[in-house]
Amino acid sequence: MDPKVWMYLVYLLVSVGLTVWVATTLSRNGLVFLADVFADERLAKAVNQLLVMGFYLLNLGYVTVTMRSGQTIADTSEALETLSGKVGLVLLVLGVLHFLNVFFLGRYRRGRLRQQQVAPPLPPVGRLPIHPQTPPPARA
Repeated sequence: MDPKVWMYLVYLLVSVGLTVWVATTLSRNGLVFLADVFADERLAKAVNQLLVMGFYLLNLGYVTVTMRSGQTIADTSEALETLSGKVGLVLLVLGVLHFLNVFFLGRYRRGRLRQQQVAPPLPPVGRLPIHPQTPPPARA
């Protein structure tokens, strides 16, 4: 069989395996973070499922689109080099997606916490006059 076909098969196997592993790990461990972000367990579970579905769709779509290679693969070493470049790109996409999720959810959480802060008990009434400091008169 052609080395390029083997490379495609290994690429699909590794990429799909990494996608499933990362998605289940993020889903399981991210539920605590989402519960803190939304302060509602039901909403956190629903958002967690939506994020996992979007994660699968984006990443597996990216894997499928980038599977094709225009390079001529003559031997196993070239196949491994091309494979490592493709898997590396998949890992970078996974990392960027994860970073963006955490970043935007963290911003949402900070905004929600800021809204929950209580207002000061009394609003300020005015300003105190600012007088230049003069030394006290000297006593004789």
